Amino acid sequence: MAGQADNRAPYAKIAAHYTELITSGQLEPGTLLPSIKNLAEEWKVSTATAEKALRKLRNEGLVRGIHGIGTEVLDQPAPMSSGSQRQDRGRRTGSSWGAGERSDSHQAAVVSAPAEVAEALDIQPGSDVIRRSRVYRDRHGIVAHSTSWIPVRYGKLIPQLAESERLTGGTSLQLIAQATGYPISHRVDSASARLLTPEYTQLLELDPEHPPTDPVVVMTAKFVDSEGNVVEYGVDLGGPGRTWRTESEVTS
Repeated sequence: MAGQADNRAPYAKIAAHYTELITSGQLEPGTLLPSIKNLAEEWKVSTATAEKALRKLRNEGLVRGIHGIGTEVLDQPAPMSSGSQRQDRGRRTGSSWGAGERSDSHQAAVVSAPAEVAEALDIQPGSDVIRRSRVYRDRHGIVAHSTSWIPVRYGKLIPQLAESERLTGGTSLQLIAQATGYPISHRVDSASARLLTPEYTQLLELDPEHPPTDPVVVMTAKFVDSEGNVVEYGVDLGGPGRTWRTESEVTS
């Protein structure tokens, strides 16, 4: 129930427990959380601590309080994920999908590397490179349009990298590590807010006549193996209204 011991305050542990259940989809929208009294008894804390935990969940937009009924799990768009977060999720669960997500529009081709991609992969501009793209969606629409750029030499080891199908046997990074024997050792992430361009509008399937005016989040991730080879450069373009969310431990 309470997980491993850590230095967080009791209310934060309770909130983190329910955050995981909600964001993983184990608690569906409309589900009622235990009452303050029941939470206090279950976690062996005071009612003030239990109430503080529920208040944290409300402040994060995960639940809402309904007078006379209780605390209800909210239906909400999934936040977009960076390539690194998808890598972590794939390593933990075997799938890069978030709760309630699916992917479609899988496309792959060998193309000439644009300048930005060539610089990231440490190859000459115009060199052949594998471009793999897919669209992540949930019930609210597009979460992100994701593109992976992979040096063409890995396509000779793993032919399915250049095929317009969902990969089988693991993610592209897992397949490359298995084929070469070199695990991914580190990655470099970046995030920026960019105004919609005609290309972004098309990739996100938006109305070109009335595109949103707000900027969108663009995440990039460069993955390097234990031999220092850049094996993949990922670019995730967030859907309008999507945010990037991450959580980490703070210790004193």
